[in-house]
Amino acid sequence: MPRTPRTSFGIMTAPMQVDYHDILRVWQEADTVPEIEHAWLFDHLMPIGGDPDGPAFEGWTLLSALAAQTRRLRLGVMVTSNRFRPPALLAKIATTVDIVSGGRLDFGIGVGSRPDHPLARREYEAHGLPFHDSAHAVASLAEACTVIRRLWTEEKPFDFHGTHHHLTGAFGNPKPVRRPHPPILIGGRSAATLRVVAEHADLWNIPGGDIEDAVSRSALLDRYCAEIGRDPAAITRSIHLSVSYDRPETTRDAIREAVDAGFHHIVLGLPAPYPAEVAHRVADELIGKAV
Repeated sequence: MPRTPRTSFGIMTAPMQVDYHDILRVWQEADTVPEIEHAWLFDHLMPIGGDPDGPAFEGWTLLSALAAQTRRLRLGVMVTSNRFRPPALLAKIATTVDIVSGGRLDFGIGVGSRPDHPLARREYEAHGLPFHDSAHAVASLAEACTVIRRLWTEEKPFDFHGTHHHLTGAFGNPKPVRRPHPPILIGGRSAATLRVVAEHADLWNIPGGDIEDAVSRSALLDRYCAEIGRDPAAITRSIHLSVSYDRPETTRDAIREAVDAGFHHIVLGLPAPYPAEVAHRVADELIGKAV
């Protein structure tokens, strides 16, 4: 009989409407809690919830700071918007964070904000960034994954001439600590994105809330893997679940449902403000009682 994969748990702290020291407190506490194995930020340049004029930190800069002040947690951005940074620059940023962390980076990436999310869409115009249609964005993501992996692994400069990305004399030095490269997590639910997941990802993440949809998308990913001759089991299924501090039983039920559905990489989204000892509460009230 096939062995059931071990379930890992992490936390997500959205770096908006909070102070840097609040996030640092939560991450440093989580770093001491063995039940919490990974921690994540998101990648938005302006708030997508709460006060639209409130604070929002840049994800990769903040991740590097947190990497330097933690010792055990695997860490990442869930997920990087491929629309924000050229892939060669993103590869360099991610390598730097991986080295600062001592090889603890899990590299999360995705297409970028949905075009129908107005609070996410506005950040592109506000920062002078182009916002192409979905087909362009998905094709760009596929090329970006190829470029980034090559920069992390190839020992000689190379040229890349794709449809959306063009590099001459591309070379990554230094290389990431993790060999052959940090695990690649791709987030998204569209069929087009899932084809990119099948080809490039080590982990696939989907926002929780509708477990039936998550299961159907996972089955579609299985099919796409089979079409290209890849074992679907090679891709760990990850899901983001929102935490309710007042109704922990609701979160516990969601965790059990997700694990039973084959999602063994659980990311628990912590709403701000963060209660005192929130990482220990997550370990005791949610993880410890749900599994």
